Amino acid sequence: MKKTKYLLPVAAAGVLALTMSACSGNSGGGGGSTASDDCSAYESYGKHDGKTVSVYSTIVDVEATNLEESWAQFEKCTGITVKYEGSKEFETQIGVRAQSGTAPDVAIFPQPGLLATQAKAGYLKPAPKTVSDLVDKNWSADWKKYGTVDGTFYAAPMLANVKGYVWYSPKTFKDKGWQVPKTWDEMMDLTKKIADDKTMKPWCAGFESGEATGWPGTDWIEDVVLRAEGPEVYDKWITHQIPFNDPKIVNSFNKVGDILLNPDYVNGGFGDPRSILSTAFAQAGQPVLDGQCAMHHQASFQAANWPAGTNVAEDGDVWAFMTPPVDESKGTAITGGGESVAAYKDTPEVQAYLAFMASADFANNRVKLGGAISANKGLDPNNAQSALDKQSIKLLQDPKTVFRFDGSDLMPSAVGSNSFWKGIVAWINGSSAQQVTDSIESSWPKG
Repeated sequence: MKKTKYLLPVAAAGVLALTMSACSGNSGGGGGSTASDDCSAYESYGKHDGKTVSVYSTIVDVEATNLEESWAQFEKCTGITVKYEGSKEFETQIGVRAQSGTAPDVAIFPQPGLLATQAKAGYLKPAPKTVSDLVDKNWSADWKKYGTVDGTFYAAPMLANVKGYVWYSPKTFKDKGWQVPKTWDEMMDLTKKIADDKTMKPWCAGFESGEATGWPGTDWIEDVVLRAEGPEVYDKWITHQIPFNDPKIVNSFNKVGDILLNPDYVNGGFGDPRSILSTAFAQAGQPVLDGQCAMHHQASFQAANWPAGTNVAEDGDVWAFMTPPVDESKGTAITGGGESVAAYKDTPEVQAYLAFMASADFANNRVKLGGAISANKGLDPNNAQSALDKQSIKLLQDPKTVFRFDGSDLMPSAVGSNSFWKGIVAWINGSSAQQVTDSIESSWPKG
């Protein structure tokens, strides 16, 4: 969804996911087939015949089907039945369920901020030592930090996505003689050139996502804060060491507004800028294929939102470049999102499930099904299914890349999955950047 955002649900194939580091399970290389009679890779999880583990998350549709398939062999070999439920209302309902005593055994959180809220309320169980040890061994300290609240480790990373891609039609660019921009200024020059040409709008966008409407706009803001102001300001912003309405953040809103609020630049195929709010995020890129817009800003999981049969490749129907830097000399900066797996119950079967989800077995199973990638050390890279997967991996593995986790995912949930989303809606509807950032700042939890 960013949070969904993070991994917010997508309507087509699975979310393109990418973990910067991951864990390999006790089975070593892992990666058992989901249709095998061989249970040797699953012996370390024990036998739990007749036990059930309920799991709740934002992941729906085909992505949910792939997720369930990825643990089918685990179920068969351990005797555990995983009862899965995906919901677009997860962010609201997980708190309601926890308060009412009807929480799931396990939740897959799309935002560290929401995870922290549940942990601080005392609902979550600390992660078992087996899971903590796996994360220490195979994830970076930053990723473990995202699952740690007030010094206690609760949640292992699962999969993630690379944010900030700009999707385009290679054929259209070639036919028009347009070059992929290398800097923000070049991108703005291209935007104006396309608008002046009047054959299509430069951009199409969609921020509608049920209760999470607005989240794609927060991705835009975060990309610009990181690129225009640098990682130090970004880190201070998400931790409230500078206020949300700091002039640097207001300027970033206005920089994005130069695109999204300009009726000459958006919203190709849908209407004026305000149509962004009524356009579902999963369908918002379609005009790129239809020749009604030139570019669409969305995370790597946008690859799953194109119609079946779309060739996602550098010379295919659609491809993507990373939102360019403001200052090319500072190198590439990217944001990313991801989920983490935490438990409301502490039983042997839940512990077994948590260990599996932090293992190479899960990573290999999921990646083989397509639409997902991982940097798990036990993952066979040949399981990656697309060129975009490989491009994302290269970006994350490049030592020159500046990477930051999706900012609103790290903010308190009252901001990151509430007032920030609502602020984006108000902004697209006409409120000024100053008004919106003032309002969001006032919502930041005190103390």
